[in-house]
Amino acid sequence: MFKIVEARNVGLNIKQFVIEAPRIARKQRPGQFVILRLHERGERIPLTIKSSDPAAGTVTLVVQAVGKTTALMSCLETGDAILDIAGPLGHPSEIENYGTAVILAGSVGTAMALPTANALKQAGNHVIFIEGARSAEMVIFEGEVRQASNEAYIMTDDGSYGEHGLVTAKLNELIAAGRKIDFVLAVGPVPMMRAVARVTAPLGIKTMVSLNSIMVDGTGMCGGCRVLLGGHSKFACVDGPEFDASLVDFDVLMQRNAMYREKECESLRLFNENKDEQVAQLREELGTLEKHYV
Repeated sequence: MFKIVEARNVGLNIKQFVIEAPRIARKQRPGQFVILRLHERGERIPLTIKSSDPAAGTVTLVVQAVGKTTALMSCLETGDAILDIAGPLGHPSEIENYGTAVILAGSVGTAMALPTANALKQAGNHVIFIEGARSAEMVIFEGEVRQASNEAYIMTDDGSYGEHGLVTAKLNELIAAGRKIDFVLAVGPVPMMRAVARVTAPLGIKTMVSLNSIMVDGTGMCGGCRVLLGGHSKFACVDGPEFDASLVDFDVLMQRNAMYREKECESLRLFNENKDEQVAQLREELGTLEKHYV
């Protein structure tokens, strides 16, 4: 089991967890992820590693409560535990000195993009970070974003904080101003990543996207995370999760991600009806397992 040493809310329905996982902490690189399972009957979900501390033996994960498993995990607190975590998985981000690198991240995607932004800055790039959120209460890690970049812009859909508009509006503004952009990374909702690709592809700007496709085992065996790149099948878990945006078939990705939406909504509804009972049951099961292994 993996002990939660710190849990805190960082935004609306967004929670950060620092978890004891020394072997993963030693190996983690920017862009990689883990797959975790809360209990023996639980589904496996992929989560990008926000940061790691090899000396302390911990990794930091950020969770947005959008489905049953993430909602259940968001109920856990400091001192609780998670049954199992596998990782680090996936290829690390490509880190080079491109020149000017623009990072576009939507809401919880900010946590996923931060390690790569830091690495790109350390590699000598001029990093421009554009963080987008629906509203002020969903803007997260602004201080860390500013530290990881040379320029930072906050965009909100409703204009309640930062500038009013989408992240692509700021990207277009930079391009219109004649800024030379050598590399772009987009991390967030699929429609946002597709919109970024439509801006950069005609200009020939190297653009990578981190695909958040459905995953089960994380080893390429189940085929659940299949994506189409230039008409060829790839697996996000072992071939990605970052891919050349100009090659991604975003329509197929959106269709595949929506395959289980009805069942996911029903599962979340049932969870919310007896949330306290399920959280208590999870803690009881994990407590029993901990005593057994001790």
